Amino acid sequence: MAEILLLHHALGLTEGMHDFAGKLREAGHTVHLPDLFEGCVFDTVEDGLAYAQSVGFEAIIERGVRAASALPQEIVYAGFSLGVLAAQKLAQTREDTRGALFFYSCVPTSMFGSPWPVDLPVQIHGMDADPYFVGEGDIEAAREIVASAKHAELFLYPGDQHYFADSSLSSYDAEATALLLKRVLAFLAK
Repeated sequence: MAEILLLHHALGLTEGMHDFAGKLREAGHTVHLPDLFEGCVFDTVEDGLAYAQSVGFEAIIERGVRAASALPQEIVYAGFSLGVLAAQKLAQTREDTRGALFFYSCVPTSMFGSPWPVDLPVQIHGMDADPYFVGEGDIEAAREIVASAKHAELFLYPGDQHYFADSSLSSYDAEATALLLKRVLAFLAK
């Protein structure tokens, strides 16, 4: 079973994030779900991003890095949207990482000053018409990683929702999430 550091999106530590972590725990995995927003939860992406901007994106990333500092290095780093920033930084720069899971987001590897580790397994999930994932270029960063790694997969789901796997939000897509979860559990089983 895998040990996972799961980092939340810009709405904060929602019930849907707890639900997703619970599904991974039900499958036997150990999941760490830190609160990068220190108790703040938001109703809109804009409000969550405004909070992150007021704190500083680098500070939010460092909160994720600090959360990892007490954990073993041989874990899987997973992030949802904004949480991908810290998860990707950790996966790219920490030795002995077991794998990475990125949901709705991905950034160019150059952001963290090194290429993607060729042998590091990664899955990246997003919707094919998501205005953030596709419209803001994250999909190109995802394709760059997939092209450079031996064990990388990019999964696109039909739809235009950003937070489609958060069961507490109106953007939730049960069918896409069921498939995503099946793929994630297969990835973690390896």
